[in-house]
Amino acid sequence: MLSDNPKLFFILGFSMATMVAISNFLVQFPVSYFGLSNLLTYGAFSYPITFLITDLANRRFGKETARKVVYVGFISGVFLTLFFSTNFSDLISMRIALGSGTAFLIAQLLDVQIFDKLRKKIWFIAPLASSSLASLIDTTLFFFISFYGTEVPWVTLAVGDFLVKIFITILMLIPFRLLLKKVVDGQKYSSNAPLV
Repeated sequence: MLSDNPKLFFILGFSMATMVAISNFLVQFPVSYFGLSNLLTYGAFSYPITFLITDLANRRFGKETARKVVYVGFISGVFLTLFFSTNFSDLISMRIALGSGTAFLIAQLLDVQIFDKLRKKIWFIAPLASSSLASLIDTTLFFFISFYGTEVPWVTLAVGDFLVKIFITILMLIPFRLLLKKVVDGQKYSSNAPLV
């Protein structure tokens, strides 16, 4: 199915890599307003977009190609993160890169599987359930690997991060719905849910 729209695959893969790199950079900065510095980082606002990208790829091409988008995003995202936002003399920065890569790959592949299992349900069930569960796994793994045993208040940051991800996931249903018919391009696959 990939061969019928390689341009869309490239756009999704590039978008994934870009969002991963941006999120990995932003997660290093706590939100300093309203006393949220121990509860939230800016990465929580950008990262849920990666699940939107995965779910659109899954809806359009199926789970095998969605996995390829995840791998493209993973490889490119890790490269961009290592090149642009990892300070190799700082252990925390290196742990962030490791935590990000591990959490991303596991959570995104989980998202692909859950979405595929639920794709025949009403249009919003698959992206909402898959993104929410994958966000929980991603957040737990990332903050544990990156900050466990440090002075960073990683548990409260993880809770705040997860709550914002759920909020953004719900908001992402709007662009998902708007992009759904455009991305699916009018094609009907036997495994796809109705777009109503």
